[in-house]
Amino acid sequence: MSVDLNAGFEPTELLDQITTATEHLLTTVAALSDADMRVPSLLPGWSRGHVLTHLARNADGGIRLLTWARTGTPAAEYPSLEAREAQIEAGAGRGTAELIADVRASAERFATEYTLMPAEAWQNEVRWTAGQRHRAARIADARLSEVLIHHVDLRIGVTPDHWPADFVSHQLEQVTAAFNIREDSPAMRIHAADTDAWYETSTSGDAVTVQGRQASLLAWLMGRSSGDGLTTDSGKPLPKPTFLY
Repeated sequence: MSVDLNAGFEPTELLDQITTATEHLLTTVAALSDADMRVPSLLPGWSRGHVLTHLARNADGGIRLLTWARTGTPAAEYPSLEAREAQIEAGAGRGTAELIADVRASAERFATEYTLMPAEAWQNEVRWTAGQRHRAARIADARLSEVLIHHVDLRIGVTPDHWPADFVSHQLEQVTAAFNIREDSPAMRIHAADTDAWYETSTSGDAVTVQGRQASLLAWLMGRSSGDGLTTDSGKPLPKPTFLY
C-alpha cells in the first residue's frame, strides 16, 4: 500500500490502524504454547518465533527511521541485512510470553516515536537497509503492511480474507508496481472481480489475464497462496510470480 501525502495522508488514523492490527495479532498469539512457536510459518525457513521476532525488530528499525526523519540525523534501519537476519535468528527460539512481550513493547516504542513526528517531517526522505529511499510516510505504511501480512504468515486462523479491503486494494497497487520494475516478472493483467479494479504488470500483448477476488489475488501475488479461486483467460495456467515479500 503506497502513501500519497498529497492525497491526504493522515498519520493519526494510520497509527490507529497499526495499533488495532497489532492488538489483534497479540490476542490471537496469546493462545499459543511455547511448542507452537516452533511450528513452521508460511515463510520458508521461518517458524512462528521467527515471524514474531521479525515484527519486534522491524518496529525497532522503524523507530530509527522515524528518528532520522524527525531529527535529520541519519540512523540505519538495521546495521546490515546480515545483522537483521542474525537478530531474528537469535530471538526465534524464545517462549510465547517473551515473544509477546517483545512484540508489544517494541510496538509501544514505535507508537511513542511516531507521535513525536511533526507534520512536515513525514515528507523527509530516509533510506531503508536494502537501499530504497522513500518519504517518511512510507514508514507508517510499511509497518501496517508488516503486521497485517505477517499475521497471516503465522498460520493461526487469520487469512487474507481478514485483511481490510482498503489495505488490499492499495497493496495490489504497490505489488503490481513492484512487478513492473522487475525484469523477471511475468506479463499479467490483474482483474479484481469483486471491485472491478484492473492492475497491470506488463503492457505486452501476450500478457495473461488473471482474475478473482482482490484478497485472493493479493495473497497469490505475494506467495501466500497457490492461486485457488483464480482463473485466467482462455484457460491458460496461472503464471508464477517471483517472490516479493
